[in-house]
Amino acid sequence: MEDVKVLHSMGYAQELERRMSKFSNFAISFSIICILSGGINSLGQATSGVGGAAIGIGWPVGVALSAVFALALAQISSAYPTAGGLYHWGSILGNRFTGWLSAWLNLLGLVTVLGAINVGTWYFFFGAFGAGWGLEDTLTNRVLFVAAITGLQALINHYGIGLTAKLTDFSGYLIFATAIALTLACLIAAPGYDVSRLWTFTNYTGTEGASGVWPNAVSMGMAFLLGLLLPVYTITGYDASAHTSEETVKAATSVPEGMVSSVWWSGLFGWIMLCAFVLMIPNMDDAAKQG
Repeated sequence: MEDVKVLHSMGYAQELERRMSKFSNFAISFSIICILSGGINSLGQATSGVGGAAIGIGWPVGVALSAVFALALAQISSAYPTAGGLYHWGSILGNRFTGWLSAWLNLLGLVTVLGAINVGTWYFFFGAFGAGWGLEDTLTNRVLFVAAITGLQALINHYGIGLTAKLTDFSGYLIFATAIALTLACLIAAPGYDVSRLWTFTNYTGTEGASGVWPNAVSMGMAFLLGLLLPVYTITGYDASAHTSEETVKAATSVPEGMVSSVWWSGLFGWIMLCAFVLMIPNMDDAAKQG
């Protein structure tokens, strides 16, 4: 098998089962990017900065910046389709220290992003079911919920790549379907289609009652840069394709394609969905004030 020969040429043997298809490899990065969680949760950071232009113009700019990094990592992964991913590449292209540094930075990023997502899941769960179930938003409830969901995630990973691949495949289809459904719902509910707001810049920083999003007034340029936190926070984690290289069939081509295509489709569907959200907002001034 070609995959095994590639690993042998790098000096180590195949140890993990190759049970992931090209789509599964794409889906794991696409799921970690997840335009639904990152795009919607952080929408206020962008629109409370420069309004609709943060989505119409800012989102494509931020996605393009992330795409540059994705292309670079994809090029490396095509030459070194190894499970170590970033830290292994750091060791090969640099030295032991760069590999060590890459590993720790990657781990810290994964821990903080996972924590942020699980805390966000609590707020979604509390907002949806808290009143009906008599739950309170206390520190104890938050910690218990996040601990439980993190433990469940660890358990799923413990049972191997087979179950993980099935879940990420399902997640990939679910994200596509939900993004389309939300887009249609927003367009149907929109009071009108003022498309010009997608490229209209309005400096909302320092606006009274802006829910603390950007309480300090800054220049329009700085507000636009702050709005880029939305796309660059969302379009991350595509290196997950590399971490599953040894479990992916035809990894030398499937992994780099998985990285690049996950950024492309996330960027496209995310832009369409968020533009629909902006068009649905009745009044941009009121939306910015509410954060």
